[in-house]
Amino acid sequence: MAVKNWKIAFLPGDGTGPDIMHATMYVLDAVKEKFKLNVEFVTGDAGFNCIEKYKTNLPDKTLDLLKNSDAVIKGPMTTPEGPGSEMSVAVKIRKTFDLYANIRPCKTLPNVPSLKPDVDLVIARENTEGMYSGLDFQINNDSAIGIRLITRKACERITRAAFELAVKRKKHLTHVHKGNILKASDGLFKDVVAKMAKEYPDVNVDDAHVDAMTQWLIKQPEYYDVIVTENLFGDIISDEAAMVVGGVGVGPSANIGEKYAMFEPIHGSAPKYTGMDKVNPIGTILSTKMMFDWMGYKDVAYSVQRAVENVLKEGKILTYDLGGTARCSQVGLEIAKNIKSK
Repeated sequence: MAVKNWKIAFLPGDGTGPDIMHATMYVLDAVKEKFKLNVEFVTGDAGFNCIEKYKTNLPDKTLDLLKNSDAVIKGPMTTPEGPGSEMSVAVKIRKTFDLYANIRPCKTLPNVPSLKPDVDLVIARENTEGMYSGLDFQINNDSAIGIRLITRKACERITRAAFELAVKRKKHLTHVHKGNILKASDGLFKDVVAKMAKEYPDVNVDDAHVDAMTQWLIKQPEYYDVIVTENLFGDIISDEAAMVVGGVGVGPSANIGEKYAMFEPIHGSAPKYTGMDKVNPIGTILSTKMMFDWMGYKDVAYSVQRAVENVLKEGKILTYDLGGTARCSQVGLEIAKNIKSK
């Protein structure tokens, strides 16, 4: 079916990343075989474990690998903390490839505890600036400053992406901001949303302050369709929304630019579970579903989504966070088996 020869970078990461990505590769191998995909997966080194060897968490040779690929699947990675430490690998890749749209779907899944039975929303998070712009400085021993950069161009790009998503879904867009306090920066974002709304008259547009949104996502998550917001707010409320539908272990995400994309789970590396083959790989596996959608292989994406839901519905192979005893690798194998059998 495939006419393009795809080259996808594969970054296992550290902490629980290698376990999760090993389980995910079972699924990738299954769809590659079933659908006869012309896809090559090339593994690269990145993450906290690289710092001692390469003095950086994203070595030049890995960056070259990414630049010579069509997209990347990235496993969880531990990010150094403290003043002067390196920014995360995810942020570096987002900046290098201008991956301005972070798309995070949150949907009720079979056999996964959810606050409401019919949640199906998507958070479109601006991915390149805000408090994650890298403009964070320690002035002296007693003072530090972080600069929140908001530009019209970035607001327009993510808002356009969010409206386009809303048109394809339930035609409802909610802008999350803190315009009553951040009057200039969020005021700029509000202005962009209001002006662009005129181009999409069929989309119902409303807004909410970010602090209020944290309660509304718990009280009435089924109300929301597409939520658009800036970087830090999006990071926070997308983890909350994931917990509403069962936890970050089932949360996928896509980081999309004009010519490149990165796909990763929304959770961290959970170092305490390193090498235990214990954590849930479904967030990463569903991220590959988003990758196949991005590649234009809708039937492949549907096959992955259906297999995940089938395995969850059966309820026999579940990791500890979903009340089961299965290993991470067992979940990957079971989903791969389901893909091959349907």
